[in-house]
Amino acid sequence: MVLPGIQALFGFQLIAVFNQRFSELLPRTGQVLHLAALVLVAVAIGLIMAPAAYHREAERGTISRYLADYASRLMMIAMVPLLVSISIEVALIAYAILSLLWISALCGAALGIFFLSLWFIFPALHRRANR
Repeated sequence: MVLPGIQALFGFQLIAVFNQRFSELLPRTGQVLHLAALVLVAVAIGLIMAPAAYHREAERGTISRYLADYASRLMMIAMVPLLVSISIEVALIAYAILSLLWISALCGAALGIFFLSLWFIFPALHRRANR
C-alpha cells in the first residue's frame, strides 16, 4: 500500500525538474535540495521493495519469521528517508509560493515532526505502555 504512493511521489519529483518554472521559482540551493529529496525517495523505494526481491529469490513459496522481521525492519527504516524527503519538498513548495525562507523551513520542520510523531514516537509510546 505504501509503495504506489511513494512511486507516485517519485514520478512527480522527476517531472518537476522538466518544468520551466522549476529554475525560476527555486534558487540553486532549492534545486539541490530537490535532488536530495528525489534521491531519498529512491532510497525509500529500494528499502520497501527489498523484502519482495529477497522473498522471490531466497524464500519462494514460504514465509519465514526472518522474512517477516526483515520486511518490517526495512519498512521502518524506509520511513526515515521518506519523512525527510517529504519535509524537504513541502518546504520547497512553501518557498516557491511564499518566498519566505523561515516560513518555508517552519512548514517543512513541522511536517517532519508530525510524521516523526505518527510513525515513530506514538507507536513507541504505545509499545511501552503495553509491556
